[in-house]
Amino acid sequence: MNQSLTKSMKKRMRIVMLAFLIVCVPAIIYRLVVVQMVDHEFYQDKAIDQQTRDSVVSPKRGKIYDRNMKTLAASASVETVYISPNAIKDDKEAQLISDNLSQILGVDRDTIYKKTQAKNYYEVIKKKVEQDESDKVRTFIKDNKLTASVALIEDSKRYYPYGNFASHVIGFTNVDGVGIEGVEAYYEDYLKGVPGRIITAKNAKGTEMPYKYETYIDPQNGKNLVLTIDEVLQHFLEKHLEQAVVDYNIQNRAAGIIMNVKTGEILAMAVKPDFDLNNPREITDENVKAELAKLSGDEKNAKQQEEWQKMWRNKIISDTYEPGSVFKLFTSSMAIEENLVHENDQFFCPGYKIVSGVRIGCWKAGGHGSENFLKGLQNSCNPVFMEVGERVGPERFYKYVTAFGFREKTGIDLYGEANGIFHSMNNLKNPVSLAVSAFGQTFKVTPIQMITGICAVANGGYLVTPHVAKEVVDDNGNVINSFDTNVRRQVISSETSKMISSYMETVVSQGTGKNAYVAGYRIGGKTATSEKIDEKNAQGVADKRIASFACIAPSDDPQIAMLIMFDEPNVPNPSGGVIAAPVVRKIMSDVLPYLQVTPKYTEAELQKMEIDVKDLTGKTITEAQKIAREEGHKLKIEGGGSSIVSQVPRPGAKLASGGQIIVYTDSGSTSHMIEVPNVKGMSPDKAAASLQQYGLNIKMVGADNDSSATAVSQQPACKSKVEAGSVVTIEFNSNDIINDTGKVMNGEG
Repeated sequence: MNQSLTKSMKKRMRIVMLAFLIVCVPAIIYRLVVVQMVDHEFYQDKAIDQQTRDSVVSPKRGKIYDRNMKTLAASASVETVYISPNAIKDDKEAQLISDNLSQILGVDRDTIYKKTQAKNYYEVIKKKVEQDESDKVRTFIKDNKLTASVALIEDSKRYYPYGNFASHVIGFTNVDGVGIEGVEAYYEDYLKGVPGRIITAKNAKGTEMPYKYETYIDPQNGKNLVLTIDEVLQHFLEKHLEQAVVDYNIQNRAAGIIMNVKTGEILAMAVKPDFDLNNPREITDENVKAELAKLSGDEKNAKQQEEWQKMWRNKIISDTYEPGSVFKLFTSSMAIEENLVHENDQFFCPGYKIVSGVRIGCWKAGGHGSENFLKGLQNSCNPVFMEVGERVGPERFYKYVTAFGFREKTGIDLYGEANGIFHSMNNLKNPVSLAVSAFGQTFKVTPIQMITGICAVANGGYLVTPHVAKEVVDDNGNVINSFDTNVRRQVISSETSKMISSYMETVVSQGTGKNAYVAGYRIGGKTATSEKIDEKNAQGVADKRIASFACIAPSDDPQIAMLIMFDEPNVPNPSGGVIAAPVVRKIMSDVLPYLQVTPKYTEAELQKMEIDVKDLTGKTITEAQKIAREEGHKLKIEGGGSSIVSQVPRPGAKLASGGQIIVYTDSGSTSHMIEVPNVKGMSPDKAAASLQQYGLNIKMVGADNDSSATAVSQQPACKSKVEAGSVVTIEFNSNDIINDTGKVMNGEG
């Protein structure tokens, strides 16, 4: 019986075992296949995570240079402080770490303590820690034997040597070192580099094993970016734009750009006011700060974000505006290219033109009367260009607007570029739309589109792609990538280009651009004062304007183009010719000598040209008179001695031909002080005569070649005390420029 049961049991056991093998073994094999083959990487990663500690080592971000290899952005070595919560022994150690790191690093103590309670091996306490703080952390670690629970790893921090210099071009990085504005963002892939790693083995307790079990993978530093920007030209541009914002009470920012007409290289680009790249979230506008102080919570955060975006926004590439009379250069180009207008074609301007029953005004209320085409351009006469636009016709006008790039983005290497807003072909067939478009109203372009188009007008007719990056180099200066000139198409012939360039020069020498005149340099330009038509008030009167000036130099062989624009200047006469042209003159007076453009003076300019005052001290009166005569200067002798003991102006000072040097011939004859008279509002001749009457010399700047010009500023100021014979600098502006825009839609019968 027992034997029979035993056999039965054995049989059942064999059946159970067989069933087990049939059911379970395949399942086990399947699971092994899944673990070892299908999910191999997942479990391998978990094993590595349990057995190692992996820390990222940030690479050094590539430098940013100007075209002459001046550093505009660089990275300094800093460190990241982190803790390993799983390596913290107990709550006492957690409290110790929280108290001390909070004090050293200025991080909230409760925030640190909360991180000590995490169940992992890596919690960042603070990034971008400077050396003085990191040294204190090291001392704390050493003194308290906390090498397992607190550590530092190498990191880098971006800094900008010039602060707010070229801020809208360079941009900045976020706390993680990623570019989020400007070329820092656009060329992120070149600049960022490849992170390194520190891989440290851990024992069963989770603490680090000896150094021999550590692997260090070096980070690969980012490549360096060389910009087309010239630091000197950028400083010239920014200096004068900053002053213009103050002088003309500009409400919606000023912008300027200087571009190589042949290559598309951006030599300078600025928007003012701007921001400090080292502290890009600092709002400096006191009115905005006061408004933010009244807000709280989500409302404050939303307003703050709005103001940051406004501050960081690059007006030159992201904002559109109605170009106004600068666009007359393009209307001229298309008409001349199509042989539809000639320099001496006659026109008549009564002060308006009626198009399809709509009266459209010229900026000059009484009109310009009879004038040829060239004079119409010099006068910026709207009726002339309405008629020229009519000759061109909507189809050809639309074709050239497209060819000059106003209906597409330029492709500049900066994020955030907007497109222009232009009429459809059907809309342009409306005679009124065509008429006002011919002088630059009722459509919008970006400043970068405008300067790119101006370059095409001046460089032989070629539309080139603007760019701010010149090349990418490694730390040894080897060129990795170059950004060459990209010619998109030829829009007009070289003959038309030369003709328009010469016409632009006459606008500065004889027309509405007189205030941009610089003695010795052939500058061509065009003024504009455009209405912000979409922001008219309820009465239909536009009280917001944009004053701008586009120019080229030298006009006989253009090398550079410049566009200056002031959005909503708050002054009595916000005309481009009155406020933008003088700023252009000041910038060009700095820029052209720096670029080593050789001045070519006319006879009239040579007569006014300043030369260095010779040192007459120690000379006899006869010798001094001979020297002064040869230099074209007058001599006034004070005292009864036989030789010169002192003089005003001093040796080396600049004095125009015909200026007077006062010399003193004995110790008893000393210079005396004179109160500077007020010559503001005087013509060049009257101002010179007035100062001469007071025994002072004059230095004229601005439109002093225009007899109708008047003095608008003087330095030293009136009532200042100066030595007799001193030089007073007087700035003159042309007095016959009123406004170069039009009243676009004044209906008439």
